[in-house]
Amino acid sequence: MTTATFCPATPLTTTTIAELAVAAIRAEADLTPKPGLVDQRGSGAHTDMDLAMLHESADSLHIAFAECASAATQSVPGPELRARLGEIGRVGERAMLEATRGVNTHRGALWALGLLSAGAALAGGPAGAVDIAAQLAAIPDRHTTSTESHGARARRRYGVPGAAGEAQAGFPHVRLHALPALRAARRWGADEASARLEALLALMATLDDTCVLHRGGPAGLRALQSGARAVQDAGGFRTPEGRRRFTALDDLCLTRRLSPGGSGDLLSATVFLDSLDVRGSWPCRL
Repeated sequence: MTTATFCPATPLTTTTIAELAVAAIRAEADLTPKPGLVDQRGSGAHTDMDLAMLHESADSLHIAFAECASAATQSVPGPELRARLGEIGRVGERAMLEATRGVNTHRGALWALGLLSAGAALAGGPAGAVDIAAQLAAIPDRHTTSTESHGARARRRYGVPGAAGEAQAGFPHVRLHALPALRAARRWGADEASARLEALLALMATLDDTCVLHRGGPAGLRALQSGARAVQDAGGFRTPEGRRRFTALDDLCLTRRLSPGGSGDLLSATVFLDSLDVRGSWPCRL
């Protein structure tokens, strides 16, 4: 990973950072349509969650994000801060599970946005936030528990980076695929929802999504990535052929119960970093 150039930053309050993080998760949840994911149409490939639950889950994480940002302002990137963020994350996860009655809605988003919230508190701008988040993600949490998620099992079984590797590498799928797709769509006049959908498709087309691997194995992942690339190759959701291929992708996800949850989490990270960029006048961008 190339070390980011830090941009002159106007300090953000911890409350503002938490509000931006929660808003990013809510924006991902509300975006409609999304193949396989919960949206305003329904529960997608899921049977245990709906949009109201995702809103409750997002709101339950506000305290955790604010505390991640606050802890960063009182420390420097290193083992002590990493351990503190891990502790905050575990408490935040319990709050999330209480809000959702035991359903894992946003564990991946909590991981990514918790690190990025700490980075934003120290650096302000998106490039610096990513750089600090990557430094922190590379430090082992000596107090971590042995509880293993579906994503962690898929990561080990199929040898893919997963959420941990994505953060340690500086969120390359966000920087190199989602953010460029978001900004390109805006340049050709897309509304914000359509631009975010193009960012999601860019993630789905390139990410080795452990949520998809857990449900569909390598064949399911290949099918989903191929379907997302087909939409892109047809000009994206803005074209009639792109929308036709999008419908086919949507049907594929529903039929095979494929949920690109990792892509959804990274879309939240994309929206968060973009919101940092919009709020500041950073001369350097991701």
